[in-house]
Amino acid sequence: MTILAVNAGSSSLKFSLHPLQDGVVMASVLTGSIEGLEPQGSPAMHWITPTGSQTRQLTRTNEESFQLALRSLHDLLTSLPDFPALRAVAHRVVHGGADFFESVRVTEKILQSLEKLNSLAPLHQPHNLAGIRAFQQAFPSVPQVACFDTAFHASAPALHQSFALPTELRQQGIRRYGFHGLSYQYIMSVLEQQSKHAHDRVLMAHLGNGASLCAAHQGKSLASTMGFSALDGLMMGTRAGNLDPGVVLYLLEQGWTHDQLQTLLYKQSGLLGVSGISADMRTLRAKKNQAADFAIDLFTHRIVRESGAMVACTEGIDVLAFSGGIGEHDGILRQQVCQKLSWLGLELNQEKNQQATGNEIMSVHAEGSAVEIWVIPTDEGRVAAREAAALINKQ
Repeated sequence: MTILAVNAGSSSLKFSLHPLQDGVVMASVLTGSIEGLEPQGSPAMHWITPTGSQTRQLTRTNEESFQLALRSLHDLLTSLPDFPALRAVAHRVVHGGADFFESVRVTEKILQSLEKLNSLAPLHQPHNLAGIRAFQQAFPSVPQVACFDTAFHASAPALHQSFALPTELRQQGIRRYGFHGLSYQYIMSVLEQQSKHAHDRVLMAHLGNGASLCAAHQGKSLASTMGFSALDGLMMGTRAGNLDPGVVLYLLEQGWTHDQLQTLLYKQSGLLGVSGISADMRTLRAKKNQAADFAIDLFTHRIVRESGAMVACTEGIDVLAFSGGIGEHDGILRQQVCQKLSWLGLELNQEKNQQATGNEIMSVHAEGSAVEIWVIPTDEGRVAAREAAALINKQ
């Protein structure tokens, strides 16, 4: 049996196939993505198996883009030699709200509840749920399991979850939820195998187009830079991160509409907005002009500043772990962050840091560093598969 882990976005579908051996979820035997599903996009499927990687351009027909992606994925799965049956499909769902603290087998009632949270994560939630509905139709006899990015943070103390708002608003569920939980859950599982300090004071940095920090103690989330929505905290690819709400009030007074504000905050800010060039860190590194450099410097500064707040919550730091597309691949950023946090006892091994390119788990701290520093390529799909397997086995 296998579990298929998927992450459905607005223009892409990421997937990984995980075998089950005696109920244990193994590393993926197939990973890939289908990109270019936006209306004017050029759809293509990329996948990697133990025998190598391949790319296939997909031909648009009269079918809807996601149906094209599903059909292509189904054809790929059934073409695998001795393709084992699917035990479940595990879906990454960004927001679980106040009602979902652990993975659940999806029903229509649950989908309707989750759709009420669409406005809290408009870049992700509607597409996550549309993906579930599509897979329900494509694989009607296979259980669909929703795995929430907010679940890892559900055990955080009330002090770290609460806004300074009236009680009636807090009782409505307006509080800090935190995100990137599947990634942090995976990072923590790796640290538990690799580091004797995994249950001490840990700072995890998921840095990519979406970016956040998580402070953990005793293996559990204590505090996160993201809050009620996926807008808070660090500067991101197209999101501003922490922002004085007075800015939003001011723009409302200037006549900005809800939709204009949503577009600004989710799609036109961050690295893209500051640089005026791109949301991609690699593009900005290559540009080497004043606007690109300032955007990178601001991105780095926000990580350092928010790290101070997270370390204050844990009253010190024993481990720092970098992950996400930028965290795993950008050695310059890791070096700059660690240098600015050196007063905490961080000392980077420069040679190891240069060698860490996101292909493997690596410790990159110097021998005399008071803080362990790790680069851990995240695997949200494997965590989702584990969650789905545990749920299905229990039921």
